[in-house]
Amino acid sequence: MKVYRVAGKFLMGEIWQTFRKEIIGNSEEEAKERIYSILGSRHKVKRRMIKIESIEEIQKNEISDPVIKYMVEKHEGG
Repeated sequence: MKVYRVAGKFLMGEIWQTFRKEIIGNSEEEAKERIYSILGSRHKVKRRMIKIESIEEIQKNEISDPVIKYMVEKHEGG
């Protein structure tokens, strides 16, 4: 189980909205697909309107999202 921090922007009406989200995935490609899925579902944004600027794997101590942190700790058994 790896955690990735994905940053970029998506077109919301006429304005480019920036985002940064932590995602659990097995690879960068999986994290990218999950971002497309989440933003498309929540904001009704087409994939071509999402610009991913960076994807980086982060360590357990760098996680800021409490839900992701809980899931990682639970997966590791502690």
